[in-house]
Amino acid sequence: MSQLSTKHLLGIKDISTEDIQLIFETADNFKDVLNRPIKKVPSLRDITIANIFFENSTRTKLSFELAEKRLSADVVNFSSSNSSVKKGETLIDTVNNILSMKVDMVVMRHSSPGAPHFLSKNIKANIVNAGDGTHEHPTQALLDSFSIREKLGDVAGKKVAIIGDILHSRVAISNIFCLQKLGAEVMVCGPITLIPKHIASLGVKVEYDVQKALAWCDVANVLRIQLERQQIKYFPSLREYSLYYGVNKKMLDRLDKEIVIMHPGPINRGVELNSDVADSEHSIILNQVENGVAIRMAVLYLLAGVK
Repeated sequence: MSQLSTKHLLGIKDISTEDIQLIFETADNFKDVLNRPIKKVPSLRDITIANIFFENSTRTKLSFELAEKRLSADVVNFSSSNSSVKKGETLIDTVNNILSMKVDMVVMRHSSPGAPHFLSKNIKANIVNAGDGTHEHPTQALLDSFSIREKLGDVAGKKVAIIGDILHSRVAISNIFCLQKLGAEVMVCGPITLIPKHIASLGVKVEYDVQKALAWCDVANVLRIQLERQQIKYFPSLREYSLYYGVNKKMLDRLDKEIVIMHPGPINRGVELNSDVADSEHSIILNQVENGVAIRMAVLYLLAGVK
């Protein structure tokens, strides 16, 4: 298999295990490119890509832009904060105006779940979902699983605990789908108020004690508290959350094994993760950032071949 089975990357739920493996194999090749003195290939020289971000982003936007430029694509950046969206322009009109300038591919982040799916039914360009509300963030899940594969040799059979604000996290849902497709066992852990009521129906284990979750897992993917999405208080204070659900060095020292620590960023140090863990030898957080560029290069390259 040398081509993806889909024209768009809207979510992990929509792609096959074979698609994921193809993305990983392609990313392996691009990782070699990124470690060369000249970190650029002409693969997408004739392709124009628009990065359309309706939400704030640092890592994801920079990672996509760098991936596009490493592939020699022409890049157009759009930010809703200084655009005609402020004047009442609709999503379809905004994107169609950009596409009329002969753009081939759209990378989009939006606060509304399903926005990329809606767009994919109304325009001809390839769509890459860079995060839609609390729904999915497929490239983050791909780079997380790719990082586990790189560190531990394989994802199949590994136990992965996702710890933190599961309720508001698009990263958690995409990771659950991706890890399960690759044969990993998944557990979610956090305060009962931040665990979706029916999440066990996805085939994951549910735990409310962080120490037990750490003792069970091979990999702990720690998520931040998404205060910007919370309309009500789900716990008394950040200090109390940190006391009961923050991961620190003492907790890791109590374990009878070494585990891998991950975080999709940005880290709220001293809340969900202490610095002595984030900067320890257990952590592969910076590897995740590095792998993000290779994974996004692979996704863009493969989608450009699907017309």
